[in-house]
Amino acid sequence: MILVTNNEGTSGAPVTARMLREGAAALPAIEAGIRLIEADPAVRTVGRGGWPNLLGEVELDAAVMDGTTLRVGAVGALKGFLHPISVARAVMERLPHVFLVGEGAARFAREIGAETAENLTPDSERVWRAWYENEVPETSKRHWSDAPLIELCKHAVDPEVGHDTTVFIALDSKGEIGGGVSTSGWGWKYPGRLGDSPVLGAGMYADSRYGACACTGAGEMTIRAGTSRAVVLYMKMGMSVDAAVREAIEDMRRLKGGLIDRVTIHAIDTKGQHKVVAVNGDTHTYWLWREGDTAPRSFPAEIVTISARAPRPSPSAKYGARKS
Repeated sequence: MILVTNNEGTSGAPVTARMLREGAAALPAIEAGIRLIEADPAVRTVGRGGWPNLLGEVELDAAVMDGTTLRVGAVGALKGFLHPISVARAVMERLPHVFLVGEGAARFAREIGAETAENLTPDSERVWRAWYENEVPETSKRHWSDAPLIELCKHAVDPEVGHDTTVFIALDSKGEIGGGVSTSGWGWKYPGRLGDSPVLGAGMYADSRYGACACTGAGEMTIRAGTSRAVVLYMKMGMSVDAAVREAIEDMRRLKGGLIDRVTIHAIDTKGQHKVVAVNGDTHTYWLWREGDTAPRSFPAEIVTISARAPRPSPSAKYGARKS
């Protein structure tokens, strides 16, 4: 058995590890851990307390995958609900579809009785309001409902430069693999933006025959490269988990133009081996739990640089966001 999650998974990892140790299947154990993170307002990139988009709205994305059946469920740009991971799992289990977005996702969440929530916390709103008052031109404020946002999106880049989506990938006692991801996405994003998290094969992929992979960071890059599916396919071709991740990094080197930034790749195989690499990263840690461990342990990710990154503004630092 093995569990790998990123640093944002801190509050949920012990619960998922305990459930796996007690014989739970991978998917419910992953969901239980992620729900704790979604409800924790101190985690500014997942669930309640996440940074809003340019309009001051918190939009949530999530996905789950059962590596044995290859069934998936995903939601994107979901507003007003506390646990997108559970809504995503319900999509997988209750619909013939695999992906709902926006108002359709919200309608489905209401229909299944998903827990509602005001996900924009006072601290996040305060930082957004300070950005709005100081950075948005007066002409745009007067017509804010239909103001042009393209240039604002380019200049107000993610306030949590060093933090992430939460990703959980696990191998359970029956040898079955599952994956789950949840995020509030890129802070100060263009409304309706979807990152890689709900895009199966980009932000996460799981196959109990070979392994699983999940990514955090600049989702635009992993969507373009199909990173998570690629890692699993490379393992299918016979590569070790280490070699598969490195081959996927080589794929990323082919990306030209667009957003080239930081991505962290997390991967496991069926033998309980794992690899975590922070592409274009600096310091990055993750949580690892394996059968026999009393609790998850934190380790540093390997750093691989594929390109220079341009300096990015940080609205949260500029406008005094409080850190928990």
